[in-house]
Amino acid sequence: QVQLVESGGELVQAGDSLRLSCAASGRTFRRYAMGWFRQAPGKEREFVAAISWTGYTTYYADSLKGRFTISRDNAKNTGFLQMNSLKPEDTAVYYCAAGNEIGRVSHQYDYWGQGTQVTVSS
Repeated sequence: QVQLVESGGELVQAGDSLRLSCAASGRTFRRYAMGWFRQAPGKEREFVAAISWTGYTTYYADSLKGRFTISRDNAKNTGFLQMNSLKPEDTAVYYCAAGNEIGRVSHQYDYWGQGTQVTVSS
């Protein structure tokens, strides 16, 4: 079992940066791939980024590549999502997830956090 808690979401202005954190409980976190997803009001949850358990492999949504960076620190049981040049359309609840394999679809992940709100004003 892995429990995930996101933090770092807040209200920012367009062009600002934010770093989200995902703190995991359980010593097995380092064995899981980690993903970030987001859900805007009235929209379906969408893939943002994913990282393998080693950290060597990363995936990004094409539209976010270059602005967002995913990383992890297995020694601290924590994952991160660095978001730069934020836009109003990045406004959403951001969720981290853990699963056995790195992937771009939500059903590949078994464990989910409660989400953290990111709001970008224009």
